[in-house]
Amino acid sequence: MKPTLVLIGRPNVGKSTLFNRLTRSRDALVADLPGLTRDRHYGHGALGDKPYLVVDTGGFEPVAKDGILHHMARQTQQAIDEADKVVFLVDARQGLTPMDKAIAATVRQSGRQAMVVVNKAEGMARAIVAAEFFELGLGEPVAISAAHGDGVRELVELALADFPREEEPPADGGKQPKIAVVGRPNVGKSTLVNSLLGEDRVIAFDQAGTTRDSIYVDFERGGQHYVLIDTAGVRKRGKVFEAVEKFSVVKTLQAIEDANVVVLLVDAQQDISDQDASLAGFVLESGRALVLAVNKWDGLDTDRRNRIKGDIARRLNFLGFARCHYISALTGSGVRLLMKSVNEAYAAAMVKMPTPKLSRTLQEAVAKQPPPVSGLRRPKLRYAHQGGSNPPIIVVHGTSVDGVGDSYRRYLEKVFREAFKLSGTPLRVQFKQAHNPYAGKKAAPLTKGEANRARRERRFRKRAFG
Repeated sequence: MKPTLVLIGRPNVGKSTLFNRLTRSRDALVADLPGLTRDRHYGHGALGDKPYLVVDTGGFEPVAKDGILHHMARQTQQAIDEADKVVFLVDARQGLTPMDKAIAATVRQSGRQAMVVVNKAEGMARAIVAAEFFELGLGEPVAISAAHGDGVRELVELALADFPREEEPPADGGKQPKIAVVGRPNVGKSTLVNSLLGEDRVIAFDQAGTTRDSIYVDFERGGQHYVLIDTAGVRKRGKVFEAVEKFSVVKTLQAIEDANVVVLLVDAQQDISDQDASLAGFVLESGRALVLAVNKWDGLDTDRRNRIKGDIARRLNFLGFARCHYISALTGSGVRLLMKSVNEAYAAAMVKMPTPKLSRTLQEAVAKQPPPVSGLRRPKLRYAHQGGSNPPIIVVHGTSVDGVGDSYRRYLEKVFREAFKLSGTPLRVQFKQAHNPYAGKKAAPLTKGEANRARRERRFRKRAFG
C-alpha cells in the first residue's frame, strides 16, 4: 500500500500549492484567497521508486462549531484519520498563531505520525524561521517554499523515511469509467455523490457554490470500479464575477471532457433553464455519454411533475438518446436505476462495431431509403467502418458524399443506433469521398494491336446495333 500524506493547516498557508508540487500537476485550485479548498482532494506522487498518495484539505479550524467551516473541519478530521503521516503546514511570514496551537493539539490527540512544515520561507534563514515552531511539540520543523520548490524534496524524503518501498500490485489493465456529475449550483450534485459513495465524502451544504474544485473519487459498486467526479455548479456567464468561480467553471468543463459518462443533474423544484440547456449542449459537443437526472423529485405534486416533464421535452429535446431518471439524492430513491443507465451509456460509448455488420446495416438502410439526388448525381454509399469511441464514430465511404444532407445523416444515425442498441451516447456519422486511383493520370497510348482490336469492336457494334 502507498503511504498516505495528508496536508493540513490554517487557511492560505500553501497546502494546495504544495499538493500541486508533490503531484507534479495543477489539479488543485490555487489563489491568494483564504478558504479556497473545501473538500478532500487526492493525488498521486513518487520520489524515485517510492510512490505515495497525497491528500489536500481545506483550511482547518477545529474550533468551528457550525456553518461551512465546521463541514470543512470534519473533512479534514476524516483525512487525518486516513493518514499514515500528517504534514502540518504553518506560515513562516505570519509566525506561530493560536490556531496553529489548536491544530497541533488535535493532531496529537489523533495519535498519527506528524511533521511540522514551515512554508513561505524563501529568502529566510531556515533555522531561525523554524525555531519558534518547536513549541508545537511535533518534532523538528522543516522550512520550505512550496511555490519555489525549495526544500520540497527533503520534505518528501523525511516524510517517507519510515515507510519501506513496497511492490505495487500489477495493474489489471481494466479501465475505470469516469462519471462526472454536473449541473447548476445547489441542485444536489455533492449530495448525489455522497449517496453513491455511502459516506459524506464531499461537503453537501445548503449554500450555492459550496464545491469549488472538481473532486475525483475512486469507488466500487456492484463489483465495478469507477472514478466519480464532483464538480462546481455552473451559472450563466453574466452572473460569474469572482475569479475563483471562473476557474471553477473551467475545471467543470475540463471534467466533462475528461469523463466517459456525464450525469446532468437538474432541480425538479425549478424550471429547466437556458443554463441547463447550455450545459447539455456542451456535453453533446464534447461527445460524452449522458444520463439526465431530475433531483428533488420526492414530495412534488402531480401538476409540478407534469410541468417539469413538459419542460424537459421542450427545452432538452435534443437529448433524445439519453435516459432520464427522477431521483432523490438525499434519500437515495432512484439512484440504483441511475447507475444502471450509467453502465449502459458507458458500454454504448465504448462499443466495438465490426466492419461487416456496419456495412450490411448501411446497405440495408440505403436499400430502404436511398440518399436523395444532389445536383446531377445521387450519392453512392459503399461501406462503413468504425472510426473511434466515446463518442462512437462511423465513417461511411462512397462517391458524391458531399451531396448527403443533414436529414439523411440523421436517418443513418437512427438506423445505426437501433442496430447496435446505442443508448445514452451521442453518435457521429462521417462521410469520406472514395479515392479514384486514376485521377490525374493520363491513359497509356494503345499499341498497334490494341488499336486494331478496338477498331474491329466498334465496327461490330455499329453493324449489330446500328
